[in-house]
Amino acid sequence: MNSNAAPRRILIVEDEVHIARGLIFNLEQEGYAVHHVENGKEALDLLDQESFDLLVLDLMLPDISGLDVCRHVREHFPDILILMLTALGTDEDRITGLSRGADDYLSKPFNLDEFLLRVKALLRRAPMAQAQSTSNLYRFGDNRVDLEQGHAHTPRGDFDLTDLEIKMLKVLIRKAGQIVSRAELLQEVWGVTPDTETRTLDNFVVRLRKYFEKNPARPVHIQTVRGRGYRFVRKQA
Repeated sequence: MNSNAAPRRILIVEDEVHIARGLIFNLEQEGYAVHHVENGKEALDLLDQESFDLLVLDLMLPDISGLDVCRHVREHFPDILILMLTALGTDEDRITGLSRGADDYLSKPFNLDEFLLRVKALLRRAPMAQAQSTSNLYRFGDNRVDLEQGHAHTPRGDFDLTDLEIKMLKVLIRKAGQIVSRAELLQEVWGVTPDTETRTLDNFVVRLRKYFEKNPARPVHIQTVRGRGYRFVRKQA
């Protein structure tokens, strides 16, 4: 793995904590950035907030089945690779998992060395440059934004954001769900004192809504909280 490149990001969805801990330890020893959740709902919620290169997905989960998670991920996050794990090892189970969109399938109990080789082989399919681009890609609603390059793909078309536009969007995304005051935005984006009177901030909000909102007059992602500031909401109601 190139030491100068961002580590490949892996999400483990496994309700058996002792298994997850072993996988996390060994994957981190290989230089991967690993996150773990114990059920399908947590996985889908996290995938709505962060980007991953590989999903290690247990088939038997306590809430949403691994097959349903797999199908959802393949429909909404087609770039994510999926390695499915299951105690059910029949050919029929394997074929079902692959038909739902899994890229590879490993039956429990499995050899740890084989697991690591499968992970390495899967990630080799996507060039590192592509993986880095994917990790910078942020999705909300029907929009996709490369937070490093500043390129946005939206139902209204493709846009190249200015440095200040992307900086403002990053602040809102970082504090998603929270109210961000005008003073915070003025300080973090423009570096001006909170008591500065300026219409610049309002103009930037108008522009971002024009890019990303289906109806800029009734925004669902970049909301105004009257008298307090703005709030970014990733998912549409």
